[in-house]
Amino acid sequence: QVQLVESGGGVVQAGGSLRLSCAASGLIFSRCAMGWFRQAPGKEREFVGRISWSGSRTDYNNSVKGRFTISRDNAKNTVWLQMNSLTPEDTAVYYCAADRTTWPTSRLPGQYDYWGQGTQVTVSS
Repeated sequence: QVQLVESGGGVVQAGGSLRLSCAASGLIFSRCAMGWFRQAPGKEREFVGRISWSGSRTDYNNSVKGRFTISRDNAKNTVWLQMNSLTPEDTAVYYCAADRTTWPTSRLPGQYDYWGQGTQVTVSS
């Protein structure tokens, strides 16, 4: 049974930082590309960024580029999302997702095979 478990969400003031973690089990993590998405109330799920199976390639939504960083440790079956310079517009539920390819062909949620339950990030002004 595949499980993706996010943690690290919370409430932070604007300008602050948070580091989200996603621990994976039940899949060959080192063969999966990983993505982060977010969904604010009343909005569609939005692509945040992705990382290749090896960690050598990353891709970010322009809205977070330069502020967010995705990394992974295949020995720990874990991927992280480091979020800096947070703004209230970053408030959302954040999800990690696994794609059973080395690099997803698109940024769309449907590309991904497995999802975590999400973790809430709230940025206060």
